[in-house]
Amino acid sequence: MRQALSEAQRAQAHGDVPVGAVVVHGDKVIAAACNERELRNDPTAHAEVLALRAAAERLGRWRLEDCTLFVTLEPCAMCAGAIVNARVGTVVYGAADLKAGAFGSLYNLAADPRLNHEPTVRHGVLAAESSELLQQFFADKRVDA
Repeated sequence: MRQALSEAQRAQAHGDVPVGAVVVHGDKVIAAACNERELRNDPTAHAEVLALRAAAERLGRWRLEDCTLFVTLEPCAMCAGAIVNARVGTVVYGAADLKAGAFGSLYNLAADPRLNHEPTVRHGVLAAESSELLQQFFADKRVDA
């Protein structure tokens, strides 16, 4: 999760919401990414999606059932859908997202039995650090506005 926080700081450096994601396979980090929506002008360039794409490319397969995704913010519905479709085995996230979180806060796609996969979800890991980074980012945005 510390590496995901470092990725989140990279996002902040280029004006994106500071969210970072890391994919671990076994005991090795195989992919890391940060939000790049502003950088790429791409609404789908969330840290989770970019990390999942890189992990799939690295492993040469789209099924990531033996991987763990660490992310600093609870995934949104788009990212939760990508996580379920990639069959990620475990998701660990830091801060809850009460406005858009899809792994327990607003929705819970990880526990929906109608879907083809139910990842294990752990939440609250380094939540204070993740929340602080986000709060500072948005406080700075309000000052600049």
